[in-house]
Amino acid sequence: MTTAAFLCLLVLSIFGYVWNRQAAAGIRNGGARLHSLMRFHGSYSLLMILVPTLVLILLWLVLQGTVIDAILKSDISDRLEGLGTGEVQLIVAEIKSIAIGNIFGTPEQWKLDAAERYVAANARSGQLLLVMVVALSLVLMVFSRRKVSAEFRARHGVERIVSGLMIFCAVAAIFVTIGIVASLVFETAKFFAKVPVTEFLFGTNWEPQIPLREDQIAAEGAFGWLPVFLGTLVITAIALFLAVPVGLMSAIYLNEFAPKRVRAVAKPFLEILAGVPTVVYGFFAVLVVAPAIRSFGQSIGLDVSPNTALAAGSVMGIMLIPFISSFADDALSAVPQSLRDGALGLGATRAEMMTNILFPAAIPGIVGGVLLAVSRAIGETMIVVMAAGLIAKMTINPLDSVTTVTVQIVTLLIGDTSFDNPKTLAAFALGMMLFIVTLIINVFALRIVRKYREAYD
Repeated sequence: MTTAAFLCLLVLSIFGYVWNRQAAAGIRNGGARLHSLMRFHGSYSLLMILVPTLVLILLWLVLQGTVIDAILKSDISDRLEGLGTGEVQLIVAEIKSIAIGNIFGTPEQWKLDAAERYVAANARSGQLLLVMVVALSLVLMVFSRRKVSAEFRARHGVERIVSGLMIFCAVAAIFVTIGIVASLVFETAKFFAKVPVTEFLFGTNWEPQIPLREDQIAAEGAFGWLPVFLGTLVITAIALFLAVPVGLMSAIYLNEFAPKRVRAVAKPFLEILAGVPTVVYGFFAVLVVAPAIRSFGQSIGLDVSPNTALAAGSVMGIMLIPFISSFADDALSAVPQSLRDGALGLGATRAEMMTNILFPAAIPGIVGGVLLAVSRAIGETMIVVMAAGLIAKMTINPLDSVTTVTVQIVTLLIGDTSFDNPKTLAAFALGMMLFIVTLIINVFALRIVRKYREAYD
């Protein structure tokens, strides 16, 4: 029924558009001068039908489950009396499973009856939604049709609706961000209620699975985040050491020195490289880069771990090359042509023009791109899981196994999780630290971009 409701909404919206447009055409053909174009009269009807009805459908879908669950629990309240929250949720889940046909064993008859009523309630809800969608759409269609006249300012009406939609989207984005941060802060506070802040910030052991001493407050492991953060820094530094010079040099060559045919071929290849999934980079790191580093290291007598920060960071650097190159190329292309012509006209070579004029003028965009690449490197997970390992160590040796913040977050939240123990809550504390670090980097990048953009505009 939900699909039918969406289809009805789409059909009625299109019909409203055509109806209003034809009505406006009739007025114009009659000799009257319309205030707005015919397409604005049609768009006014379309938006008047589409927006409120779509809001109704979304609200209905959000609240439908809660209301039907409440009705279900009310129907079987005598069976649920005296049971705990977990047992109630288990029974409700079993009834829902029966309702969709997943029957295990021989359920009691009252559960079968409840499942049947649950199915009927869902069906009635779908039918009621369809009726309300059709009724509301028809009412709005007639309302919009009655608005059509030579004096009606349809364009202003459309602009008001679109403006309202944009305001709603902006407000929704802000509140979603606030909600995400608030949930992160709330869970992090629960973690610090169990583990001292000093132990987390200054501890040099990260062993959330193993208790190190009996009198430890958490009694479920060590939660010092420094080894995890150090591993993140090592891999990020290796990635940037490879990606920044190669990305910048490729951007400079393609932007200023490459023939048009070379640029036409090379730039799409770089963009294809940017679209490769990270799991493919992980396979490349495990199957090619890591064995090559290990073989080379053993040939010269170095002790190399099977999983190394060097393998993960190198492949991550390859992944970031098109990212940095694209940003740098855009920044170089945005420099006014007058600066190039002026430098060349004064007798500078192309290399002198690039190093003394073009590159300094493009620094804001280049620095912004590099710092955004840093944020992406810090947040990368898949390559690190496959190539760097899961062991947190206080080491800066690139030939050793390390781990990162994002990998540990994934590890802590895999499988059945209970959100009342330090092990699970530690993931939120790591997430909060990652959020703070990336926020500082992004703020720093924005300040640099704004500062230098004003100087060269």
